[in-house]
Amino acid sequence: MSFQLDKKQRIKEMLKCGKDPSYFLNTYARISHPMHGLILFDTYNFQDDLLKDFNDYRFNVILKARQLGISTITAGYIVWMMLFHRDKAILVMATKFATAGNLVKKVKSIMRNLPDWLKIATIDVDNRTSFELSNGSSIKAASTSGDAGRSEALSLLVLDEAAHIEGLEELWTGLYPTLSTGGRCIALSTPNGVGNWFHKICVDAESSTNNFHLTTLSWDVHPDRGEAWYGKETKNMSKRQIAQELECNFNTSGETVIDPECMEWLLQCAKEPKYRTGFDRNFWIWEEFDSTCNYLMVADVARGDGADYSTFHLVKLETLECVGEYQGKPTIDMYANMLNQVGREFGNAMLVVENNNIGFSVLDKLIEYQYPNLYYSIKSTHEYIEQYQAEYKNNAVPGFTTSMKTRPLIIAKLEEFIRNKLIKVYSSRTVNEMKTFIWRNGKPQAMKGYNDDLVMALAIACWIRDTAIQNSSRDLNYQKAFVDAIYTTKTTMNTQIKGQEGYKKDNIFDKMSEAKELYDQHNWIIK
Repeated sequence: MSFQLDKKQRIKEMLKCGKDPSYFLNTYARISHPMHGLILFDTYNFQDDLLKDFNDYRFNVILKARQLGISTITAGYIVWMMLFHRDKAILVMATKFATAGNLVKKVKSIMRNLPDWLKIATIDVDNRTSFELSNGSSIKAASTSGDAGRSEALSLLVLDEAAHIEGLEELWTGLYPTLSTGGRCIALSTPNGVGNWFHKICVDAESSTNNFHLTTLSWDVHPDRGEAWYGKETKNMSKRQIAQELECNFNTSGETVIDPECMEWLLQCAKEPKYRTGFDRNFWIWEEFDSTCNYLMVADVARGDGADYSTFHLVKLETLECVGEYQGKPTIDMYANMLNQVGREFGNAMLVVENNNIGFSVLDKLIEYQYPNLYYSIKSTHEYIEQYQAEYKNNAVPGFTTSMKTRPLIIAKLEEFIRNKLIKVYSSRTVNEMKTFIWRNGKPQAMKGYNDDLVMALAIACWIRDTAIQNSSRDLNYQKAFVDAIYTTKTTMNTQIKGQEGYKKDNIFDKMSEAKELYDQHNWIIK
C-alpha cells in the first residue's frame, strides 16, 4: 500500500492497524534481511497464527526449530503493543544479556522504519538495550540475575531461548507475580534436553495442566524448506544437533550421558511391571523367580534428608534383564528387612549395597540377619572378595564404595552395556532418570532438582557383573584347569581318598577338591 494517504485515510489506517497486528506488520513494518537489506515484513502463515495466539492467550510457549523468524515476529508484536497501547511495560530475558538486547534492537529498528505519520508515539528515552515511548510504554533487556524484574508490574514478559536460561525455575518464582495484574508471557526456545523449566512447561501445556498455550514449529513449517534443504543442512550435524536445532525433539536433545539413539531404544523396551508389591507398592516385578537362574541385587541407600530415594535393581544374570526394581523412602530397618527378604526369595541373590553414608547401617542389619551372599571388597583397591574370605581379612569391607575413583568407571560401564544393548531395562522410572542424567561441568550427574539413585544402582550392577563376577569365574576356571591336570597325573598311590595310605588331612588335594566344588557351584557365570 502506498504511504501517500490523506488525513482521513491515515486515521482509518491507524484504527485498522491498532485492531489487527498482522495487518499492521504486513502493510507498514520493515525488517532487516541479511541479503536484501531493509524489506517489507511479509509474514508467513505460521507467523500470522502466532500473532493471533499472542492476542488470544495470556501465556504462550513456543517449541521451535532454528531460523524460523520467531524472534522477529515477537519483536513485531511488541512494536504493535507498545505503539497502540499506553503504559505497556515489557521485559525481555534470554540466555545472555546480549541476546535479550538484540531482540530489543529489532523492536527499535522496526519502530524507527515505520512511516512518520504512523508514529503516534515517539521514542523519548533511548538507551542501548532499552527505550521508552512518549505514551508511557517501555521495553528493556534484562540479565538472569535473581532479582530481574521482581519489582516491576509487567505487561509482557518475553523469555527468549528459555530452555537455555540457567536457573529459570527460581527466576520464574519471582517473575510470575509481576504478571498477576493481567500481564502476558511469551516463552520461545529450541529444546535443550528434558527436566528444565521449558520442558516442564511444554509437557504440562500439552496435557492442559497449566495456563500456557503450546505451539510446536518444526523445520518444515517454513514454506521454502523441503527435503533437499533438510539434507543439505543436516549433512554435517549430529543426531543431537538435528533434534535440538530442527526437529523439536526433547528426548534426543541436550547433553545426556546416554546417547540419544540408545535413549530411544530404552524407551521402546520400557513396559508396565507384572506386579506392584511391597509395603508401599513401589517394588515392581516383571518376572517371577526362576530357580534355574542366578540373580544380582544392587541397592542404593538414601542419604536420610528426604531429598533422594532408596533403590535397588534385581538383575537376572543369564539374560541381563532387570526383572525387579524398587524406589521408595522406607526407614533403615524396613529397607534392610526388605533387602533380606527379596534377596532370599530370589535364590540368595548376590546382594551389593552401596556403603556410603547410611549404607553401612543397612549392611550392619544384613550381617545381623546373616544374609548368605553379601558383596565384599578390599578397602584400598575396591576389588571383590568372597564373603567367606572377607571374614578373615581386616581390610575387607561389606558393600560397594562409590568414590572419585570408582564413579567414572561404573558410569562408563553402564554406558557401554546400554550402547551395546547388553542389558534390558523395563522400568519407566529408570529411563526417566536417564533423561535427566546429564553432563554438568564435565561430570555425569542428575540435572538440578532431579535424582539419579536408580541410574547409579544400575551402573554398579553393570560394573559388578562385568568385573567382580567375571573375574571370579575366570579364577574358578583357572582352578578347574589346574585340578584337571592333577587328576590326569598317574601315581602309584591314590592320595585323594581319605583312609588310604599317604592321605594327610588338609593336604593340597583336599583344597583342590574344594576348588572344584566351588567351580561346579559357580560355572554358570563363565562366558
